[in-house]
Parts: sequence; C-alpha cells; structure tokens
Amino acid sequence: TDQLRAESEKQHLEAQLMHAQKMEAIGTLAGGIAHDFNNILMGIQGYLSLMRLGNDSDDLKDDQHGKYIQGIEENVMSAANLTEQLLGFARKGKYTLRLTCLNDIIERSTHMFMRTKKEIILHKRCNPKLWNVKVDQGQIEQVLINLYLNAWHAMPRGGELQVATDNVTLTENDPLSRSSQLLPGRYVAVTVSDSGCGMDRQTLQKIFDPFFTTKPKGRGTGLGLATAYAIIKNHGGHIRAESHPGHGSRFSILLPAKDGRVQPKPALKPQHVARGTENILMIDDDRAVLHICQENLKRLGYAVETAQSGEEGLQRYEPNPHRFDLVILDMIMPDLSGADTYRRLKQINPHIKVILATGYSEDGQAREILDAGCKGFIQKPFKLDQLSVMIRELLDHDGS
Repeated sequence: TDQLRAESEKQHLEAQLMHAQKMEAIGTLAGGIAHDFNNILMGIQGYLSLMRLGNDSDDLKDDQHGKYIQGIEENVMSAANLTEQLLGFARKGKYTLRLTCLNDIIERSTHMFMRTKKEIILHKRCNPKLWNVKVDQGQIEQVLINLYLNAWHAMPRGGELQVATDNVTLTENDPLSRSSQLLPGRYVAVTVSDSGCGMDRQTLQKIFDPFFTTKPKGRGTGLGLATAYAIIKNHGGHIRAESHPGHGSRFSILLPAKDGRVQPKPALKPQHVARGTENILMIDDDRAVLHICQENLKRLGYAVETAQSGEEGLQRYEPNPHRFDLVILDMIMPDLSGADTYRRLKQINPHIKVILATGYSEDGQAREILDAGCKGFIQKPFKLDQLSVMIRELLDHDGS
C-alpha cells in the first residue's frame, strides 16, 4: 500500500512539473510573440512617419490624408497597449513595485477585458479617494484578468460583473485580521463579483489549489486562481472567495495601503520633428526596423549606419568610436544581448551616448542597462517626433 501511495504521489508530482514547464513555455512564447509584434508595429509606425514627412501640410488635422494617418497611428498605439499587456503576463516572478492607485489598474484591465465580452454587463464602484498601494502593476493586472475570466466562464449565457474598491482598516479584534493572518492596519480592498452559477463548498475549498479546475479536460490548466493567490500573498495581501450554487461568486482582495503620491506617467504630446546632421549607429536584429528607422533619420538630416547584431555593431564602432555621435540600441538580440553590447560599447568609450529602443517596458531587463549608465530610453513602437526630440536632448547635452 505504501509503495502504491508513493508511486501515485510520484506520478502526481511529475504531472505538476509537466504542467509548470508547459506554462513556463507559454509565458516565454507570449513574450517572444509580443516582442516580434512590436517590431512589426514599429515598421508600420515608421512608414506612417515617412508619410508625415512627405506631407506638405504643417497641420495634418486639416488634411484628409493626414486624418487617415492619425487614425492608423491611434490603432498602432492601441495594438501596442495590448502587446504591453501580453508582455506583462509573460513577466513571471519578476516584481517591479510602484506606488499605484488600484482604480487605474481596474480601469485598464476592465477596458481590455470587456472589448470582446459584449454579453457581460460591467458595474464599477470605485472609491475616488482610494489609498495607494505599492505593487507590480503587471502582476496585479494578471490577477484581475484571471478573476474576470473566472467570472466569464461561470456566466456562459451572459450576466453581470461587478468590480469595486474601498479603503479598509483592520483592528486586532477584527475576525478578518485573525483568519487572514494580516497585521492590523490600513488596506485597500478590491472585490470582483459575478452573477454566475456559483460553487459548492467542496469546490470552494480547492479553487486556489494548483492544477485544480472545474473546466473540461483541455479547457483549463487550473493555474489561474493559484497564480492569483501566489501573487497577492507575495504582495503581503490576502485573497478569499465566497460562493453558493446558483448565487454567483465573490472574490475579495486586501493589499496593504502605502503613503505617498502616485507619479503619473507624462502624456506623450505631439512634438515638432527635431532635425540634425550628426552620425548615428543603429543596432537592431530586425532588418525591417533598421531600414525604416534609417530612412526616417536620413530624412531628418542624420548620417546613419546600421548593424544587425551586437557583434556587428561593435565591429563598426570600435575602429573609430568618435565617428559616431550616438548609438540607438535594441535590447533583445540573439548571440550578444543589448545589455552585453552596451557594456562593451561603454568599455570602448566611457562617454558614449546611447538610446535604448525596445518593445519591452522600462522595467525588468531594460532597467539593468539604464542603471549601468544608459541615458536614453524609448519604447517601440515610437513616433518619429518622439525619437527626434530624444536624440537632440542627448546630443545637445554636455554630459555622457
């Protein structure tokens, strides 16, 4: 009997490992697809920039073709936002904590989710004076998307999804404080409720277990709620579920409140294209991105050389480093990464001026290069006016 139990446990652990490896592979694949898709968007945006440069009208809003270009650009940015979400899902185990208002994350995540879920009616009740929290925004978005998907699966014929936020203060005698093992103090609460089929007590006790799923075979891995549980716990919070058959489900999240003011990301305003005549080296493994960026920068007056790998870029740069006034560097490249390329460029010329151009966000791997001294960062797909202004800011600055 002991031998059979040991064999059964071994098989269970092997199955868990295979599932975990599968999910890791999916995360890697998602990140790779998002990166490549951003390069495609960069190509589209680049050709739009060329069309803008070729338009004689200074104010494209008064030009019919200009309106078409602006419409396409808005769609490119919308697609780029979706890719950013995909990259967030692929960023497993890497937490970049930022002071955040959860209302903003709920606004973004519900907007993304409801795009294709027309059969669901969304109700939001968010406290306008919500306390701030310090979280990894991508990870918390993943938690919320998992909860929305869980609600959607429980409402196959449509229904109502309610999302609410509020401020909560736990005391030592609070039953929730004792049951959740949370310290007394200030917390931000998020609740996600649905009008779906609900769950019985037996199911409710297992929903946060890894690989437990009520979906048919092949329709779910059982990792969504287990992942949500792990993320909330890693943020020092608590998540619990309440449900009854035929009466829907309600998930409640508590996260520790933090003092401080959230610094909003500055809005990217349209800018006049800034021109110049300096020499630029652009290093990127995507041939299409190199071609379109080179064409755009040449139109602005720059002399541009390109390299399709880190090694090729070093070969062009090393013989005469002072020939190039600026390097535009991709982050994800085969063989020699952007980080390794930057380190070797810095060894050749400690005062080198570099703009890191990547489809990934400023957090994560990009942060390593920026902390090493890289002064410029621009996220693909970018507009030509944004890149042109950044180039001038670096070239016109006396420091490295």
